[in-house]
Order: sequence, then structure tokens, then C-alpha cells
Amino acid sequence: MAELNPDVVVACDGPVQFGQVEQLVDLATLTLGSSGAITAAAAASLGLRVAVCAVVGDDELGETTTAMLAATGVDVSGVVRRPGMRTGMTVVLTRPDGDRALLTFPGTMGELSVGDVDLDRLGAARHVHVSSYFLQAVLQADLPAIFGHARALGATTSVDPGWDPADAWTSLVPILEHVDVLLPNAAECERVAGALGRPGSVVDAARAVQACGPTVVVKLGAEGALAVSDGGVVRVNARAVEPVDTTGAGDNFDAGYLSAMIAGRPIAEAVALGVACGTVSVGGWGGTGALASATQADELASALTAVNVHI
Repeated sequence: MAELNPDVVVACDGPVQFGQVEQLVDLATLTLGSSGAITAAAAASLGLRVAVCAVVGDDELGETTTAMLAATGVDVSGVVRRPGMRTGMTVVLTRPDGDRALLTFPGTMGELSVGDVDLDRLGAARHVHVSSYFLQAVLQADLPAIFGHARALGATTSVDPGWDPADAWTSLVPILEHVDVLLPNAAECERVAGALGRPGSVVDAARAVQACGPTVVVKLGAEGALAVSDGGVVRVNARAVEPVDTTGAGDNFDAGYLSAMIAGRPIAEAVALGVACGTVSVGGWGGTGALASATQADELASALTAVNVHI
């Protein structure tokens, strides 16, 4: 269940100046955006059967974005077009060092509700993933019931929270007990732990969140990733690469981790596969410019270093 929108990725080196100053950039391109859509496309590239439930506007941008997602092999029959509304969009300003600024017009991103989700489709799923939790305002109240229904039928669940534009973080806390895997980056993990009243280092923060129920898998960018579960802490280091664009790297990580988890692979292998998919993705523009195949991801994952630290 996803927000669905395009990204306009702009490569810029240096500060953005206002005052009608015209600045030239190295590249600007329209790509498939949104955490959920990128994760879905990356999972399809790994060989999974993937369907997306989302809402777009009844506009040309919504039609174009849906077609872009369908072209990656994802089932888009669950995408709803909302009359009279505009599809959202994110402008991504990306720097050579991999850092980014995100300027988001929400549009229909937060419109998905339980009424838009086909419960028969939900019942057939092995896994249900929700992206950009804080942008999906309408869905938040429905998630405990949706996840409860899915888990009762044998599916596992995951959430990539994304950033909370309000910087409050508390609305995520009540659903943690319904989530099997939480997939934040380091800053997001620390904010969620702060909302629990347990701030600290990223490992301590992950432990605090994991105590609420989910396995917590934290994306550390160029440093790899770590996972905290009932079995302890697993850390996987990334291979150093020169990134073209880091947009969507975390979403590609999500796809790799979840695909391995669904296949029943050990948690260290799942983290390594996530890191591998994220590493491949930074070699292309936008979140879907370089999607890892299953063979490519497995080969890179097998070369990564995993460290197990038991608690």
C-alpha cells in the first residue's frame, strides 16, 4: 500500500539561490517516484509478484505515473484514480556527495483508505508493505485493522515510515505491535525511539523500538545496515561505490530485505541482500534507474561482510 507519484530529480552542486537567479544544473529528469512504487518495482525486478494499492489524481500525471509503474512489471489494477484531485509530486535536489533535499507536493499521496483496498487481494498476499507512513494520513487509522486482517490470514507486515514532516513521530507508536518489520533509516529510527521516550544511539534506538514488537532494520546509507530482532543485532557493511544518485536507495533496500525474508532466508542474508540492492540502485538516476536482478543482488550480497552481535 503506497503513495504514488513521480519524482523530478535535479542534480545540483552548491546552494540553490533565490532572487530570480538562473542556475544551470548537470541533469534533470522525470522518474517513477514514491517509496512504495520504487520498492514494488525493485521487488518485481527480483522476481516477486507484486501489486500496488494507491491513489492518484484524475489527471495526466496520474496516468503517466501509473503507466511507469506498470512498465516495471507491477500489477497496478489496485491503483485508484480520484476525480477532481491532483497527483502528488516530489522534486529531489541531489548533490554529488549523495545528500538530497526533498520538496513534496502531497496531492493524492495521503488519500488511500481501507475502502480503496480489495480485501480479497489483501487476503491472497504473503506480505503487506506500507510505505511513507507519515504521508499516508487517511490510512493511518485503518492500519491496525488492515494488518490484523492480513496477519490472521498468514501474511507478514512491514512499514517504511519515511520522514514525519511534522517532526512529531508519535502517531507511529500505536501500530508498532501490528508490524513484523520496521524499515527506517538511522535518523528516523532515532526519532521514533524519542517518541517512545527512549532516545539514544542508533543501536539503542533500534532496541527500544524492537521492544514494541517489530524486527527493526535500520538503513545506514553508505555504511550498510543493521537489524535488531529477538535473536540479537546483525550488522552488514556496504561496499564502497561512487554514487550516481542515491534517490530510492532505501526503497531498493526494502525490496531486497523483504524478498529474502519472504523466502525464509536468515536475517543476516536478508540484510545483506537489502544492502546489495541499495548499492546497485545508486548506479542510476532516480529510484528505478538501476534495479538489481536476483542474480546480481545475490552475487553482491555474498561478498558483503556480516557481523553478528548477540544481546
